[in-house]
Amino acid sequence: MTEQEFSHLDSAGRLRMVDVSAKETTRRVARASCLVVVPSLQAATAPRDSGELLVARLAGIQAAKRTAELIPLCHPLSLSSVRLDVTEHPRGLLVSAEVVTNGRTGVEMEALTACSFAALTLLNAQVTSNPGALLEDITLLEKSGGKSGDWGRDVTGEP
Repeated sequence: MTEQEFSHLDSAGRLRMVDVSAKETTRRVARASCLVVVPSLQAATAPRDSGELLVARLAGIQAAKRTAELIPLCHPLSLSSVRLDVTEHPRGLLVSAEVVTNGRTGVEMEALTACSFAALTLLNAQVTSNPGALLEDITLLEKSGGKSGDWGRDVTGEP
């Protein structure tokens, strides 16, 4: 694997944290989503603005703030905003996150981490009554800012 394939390796193949000190500070935004598939979730029993959703949102926000502690070699970032939404989906619950910072590196991992931990929290609440529940499609949807500019996934449909 070369440095171009995995930026956390130097030219000698040694593990390193990427040096972002020469990068320009810009506004960076990332959006991600994932689906909590709950086979027997009925519309009448779907969590709305319950404590379950509140706890899931809080878990996602807290996880985004602690991404550097959870994923080795991620830069600790000062986040400007973390927004997390949970909406009903025909197959369960759709978790969406948007993370914003002004910094030298992007917030893609923070957005993905926020979605993942919120979804895991929802899954934990469903596991007793719906042991078949699972997570699908943890996906980076788009990012903006930085040297590489804007990027978005060509999404032709819902997960």
